[in-house]
Amino acid sequence: MAQDSIADKGIPILDEGWWSSLLAEEENRLGSITAIPLKIEEGINVSADWEQVLTIYRHDEIVTLSVTDFNRGGLLVEGEGIRGFIPCSHLVELPAQADEKDREGCLSGYVGRKLRLKVIECVPAEGRIVFSERAARAEAGKRPRLLNSLQAGQRLVGEVTNITDFGVFVDIGGLEGLIHISELSWGRVSHPSQIVQVGERVEVLVQEVTPDRCRVALSLKRLSPNPWEHAETRYPINNIVPAVITTLVPYGAFARLEEGLEGLIHSSEIPLPPNMSAKGFLTPGQFVQVRILQVETSRQRISLSMKTEAR
Repeated sequence: MAQDSIADKGIPILDEGWWSSLLAEEENRLGSITAIPLKIEEGINVSADWEQVLTIYRHDEIVTLSVTDFNRGGLLVEGEGIRGFIPCSHLVELPAQADEKDREGCLSGYVGRKLRLKVIECVPAEGRIVFSERAARAEAGKRPRLLNSLQAGQRLVGEVTNITDFGVFVDIGGLEGLIHISELSWGRVSHPSQIVQVGERVEVLVQEVTPDRCRVALSLKRLSPNPWEHAETRYPINNIVPAVITTLVPYGAFARLEEGLEGLIHSSEIPLPPNMSAKGFLTPGQFVQVRILQVETSRQRISLSMKTEAR
């Protein structure tokens, strides 16, 4: 689909920087998956039958490879003239919320096993081959058909298959798309598990489809109107409105005015008793009255006060 038609639908276009920053988040959290995976000693070239790999990739074939090693980011696999890497987020049996110790134990248990996999990224220039066990659950050849049938602006129903710190993977019928954490809600999201759970069926909006990279960007929040669009009109300065405390932070508290719309009550705007912090004075879920201090629609920020008399 042409980019101007995507824009006409009101769907933001995601440039390569969006995906690059997403990958960087995963790498920072789990360790590099570009230089580490093949465990190649300095000065030794990566050997792979790239023509074979590209054919497998383009035809969406399923291959069976052996797990030879692991690192913090995932598994190293090889066989049939191929060596590559499976990120943790693309393993079926790895618990989504496993801590570091459990994760290492689970990954070490894969060593020596044979896995059915699909190639989800192949970059010969970088010596990079990335596999997915999750993708291999769909029949061979199904992914290209789905990628070619999807369009930005489409609404689909899928099943949440994995939750990571940076977003949620959703199976949309044999192909997994990603809802980045920023696309889960118009409001603040500390962790994606606050919004959805593994196995849950959700309706999503297709934001962008990149067939040559096998990437589908999805959104949950764009299925509902953006509450920030008319926030300045609905919440005039100095108006007193009800709110619910959602999160306590060292510098104050966040309070929800409506779904997807939260504001900050700075500690200086909370009538605290002497020697008491916001954490000792407020609790999540508590109903309070707040005064609107400032609304910044462009930055999606609202400043609130529990001191209801204007100064």
